[in-house]
Amino acid sequence: DEPIAVSLEALVPADNFYRHLEATLDLSFVRDWTRELYADRGRPSIDPVIFFKLQLVMFFEGIRSERRLIETASLNLAHRWYLGYALDEDLPDHSSLTRIRQRLGIDLFQRFFEQIVDLCQAAGLVWGRELYVDATKVAANADVDSLIPRFYHDAKTHVAGLFAADPAPDEHDDDPGDPPAREEGGSPEGVVHLPSGVLPAAAAAEQPPRRKLLEERRLDPNRPAVGSYRRTTDFQVSTTDPDATPMWTSAATALGYHDHYVVDGGKARIVLAALVTPADVMENVPLRDLLWRVCFRRKLWPGQVTGDTTYGTIENIVALEDAGIRAFFPLPDFDRRTPFFGKGKFTYDPGADAYRCPQGQLLPRRKTKYTESEVLFRADARTCNACSVKSQCTASDHGRMVHRSFSQNYLDTVRGYHLTAVYQKAMRKRKVWVEPLFAEAKEWHGLRRLRLRGLENANIQGLLIAAGQNLKRLLAATGWGRRHAPCGSLVALPREPGGLLSSPGDRVSGRDWVSR
Repeated sequence: DEPIAVSLEALVPADNFYRHLEATLDLSFVRDWTRELYADRGRPSIDPVIFFKLQLVMFFEGIRSERRLIETASLNLAHRWYLGYALDEDLPDHSSLTRIRQRLGIDLFQRFFEQIVDLCQAAGLVWGRELYVDATKVAANADVDSLIPRFYHDAKTHVAGLFAADPAPDEHDDDPGDPPAREEGGSPEGVVHLPSGVLPAAAAAEQPPRRKLLEERRLDPNRPAVGSYRRTTDFQVSTTDPDATPMWTSAATALGYHDHYVVDGGKARIVLAALVTPADVMENVPLRDLLWRVCFRRKLWPGQVTGDTTYGTIENIVALEDAGIRAFFPLPDFDRRTPFFGKGKFTYDPGADAYRCPQGQLLPRRKTKYTESEVLFRADARTCNACSVKSQCTASDHGRMVHRSFSQNYLDTVRGYHLTAVYQKAMRKRKVWVEPLFAEAKEWHGLRRLRLRGLENANIQGLLIAAGQNLKRLLAATGWGRRHAPCGSLVALPREPGGLLSSPGDRVSGRDWVSR
């Protein structure tokens, strides 16, 4: 075989997808973010731009293994062209990607996701007048067989930490039987020093600092139980992935996480926020934190936020309504869950601060339950027992009771939305807005089961998938080339390509970049 001269530039067609990706997304900003993480001297490092390009190739090609990623990119001419590697150059070893990911940290991946959303917003793909929230269950890369008693895991970890902190004995040390040397001015062995000054009594009474959910991406593992309910994570922990928690799926119990999305109501369906939490964090808990971050970061103030019944907690409703945002959440209809008259049959009289039953009898205020944030109203027992419709109202001989929440006015306002055409349209729109994004991520981009372990790595994978989904919409809006199935889940829109959002920088080879 005679050698022939070929040009990689000529082998990649002009309308190849990765040419459009390179022309639309300039990743040179990553070098500025990571410059302080590398030394001036030493062996040349792998360009962080190459790392993120490899992550994008993994996303678009639906590859789950980094080892398989390097093998595929080495054989694909378009991948080599996009990465900036010649035909005779070796790609980085797959193990290097793990070390780079650990060096960069979760915060840089969060910045990368935000940068992609910035480009989408600059391209006019973010509407901002409606927001849709939802979450999905994601299986962890661990099995329930790895669960062990938590007290055993904590004790073993604690003991291992104690011995790891002890320095190794030196053979040139003094005799072990000698008493330890006492520091200058120190006290003899066995003397216990009492605290000096005034005891911090006020400090002891202070409440513990509030945990930052978006920064820690989890709730306090040692938080107290709610009532008599005890979480499974209070007793068991996985040795394979300690951050994954048991969750119930359609088949059986599995270890996993919750992936939370805040999606814009515009036609492009841009993911404005993504957060992965352990499965023991309910879907409705991160709503307010994610919403305020989106409003502040994107300078948006939506008119409505739409979610399913899980998000319709009193805390979420009050927070949104006080902010002037309509809470479009379905509320449970307890009237249909009882054979007796429901609460809707009773009318509240604000002047008398009492309820009236269907027969016109008064139910005055009887008790205020501050722990449950509600007021109890009860009818007179003699009047109630003599009523002709008592069998349809209550089985109690002590009079019918009605509970009213402290925030009942907010709940009545939200129930009033249910009759409007705007609310009903939002409910129909919700069914085809967020859930298809989760289906797309699970079917084509590896979100059905995480390949990385640990809460931080789970968030890194979740952020990269959400960023890739936004990038697909950005590329479709600017006109992209042909894509091969099955990973091309978006078809190019029938429109003329718009202006480039960023000009690509000079192409550099991955082996020639040395960071500071």
